[in-house]
Amino acid sequence: MIKKIALVAALSVFSFSSFAASETFDIDPTHTAPRFEYNHMGFSTQLHRFDKTSGKITLDRAAKTGAVDVSIEAKSVNTGWDVFNGHLQGEDFFNVAKFPTITYKSTAVKFDGDKPASIEGNLTVKGITKPVTLTVTHYVLQPNGMVKRDAIGAVAVAKIKRSDFGMAAYVPYVSDEVTLTLVVEAIKSN
Repeated sequence: MIKKIALVAALSVFSFSSFAASETFDIDPTHTAPRFEYNHMGFSTQLHRFDKTSGKITLDRAAKTGAVDVSIEAKSVNTGWDVFNGHLQGEDFFNVAKFPTITYKSTAVKFDGDKPASIEGNLTVKGITKPVTLTVTHYVLQPNGMVKRDAIGAVAVAKIKRSDFGMAAYVPYVSDEVTLTLVVEAIKSN
């Protein structure tokens, strides 16, 4: 009887610790800025961003597993020029009237020690989904003194071809290769 009680107690503690180990962080839209850059006709590297992002990051530090789910409002593309924003929102590029949301959903997170090193997942732009691996170039998880909760800060980078997502207008004059950079802060959920 004592062995049964000990086994039940051990299983209860194990189940609770497994559940407690997974943490969820809400993406902070005021400190998150997905960016993209490309070569413009050999003259310059253009850098633009999206202003409206939401999502969640799930992390189990002990098991070294995680998940990323990001949603970007395509209409929030910001080039610094309203006319060009409208051009990118049109059918040749993001076609925001038909495809208002860009998403990235992870399928695996690979760790190097205690830190995520890369994130494998699926990027959906203009209704087209392709596998994209993000390389994590910066990562920190620590208390955020302003909100009194743990927070994640990270930068993750990938290169894609815009033509793979139905946006081949002006290739090769404007480069097909685009560098995506996700600069994110996320606050631990209550």
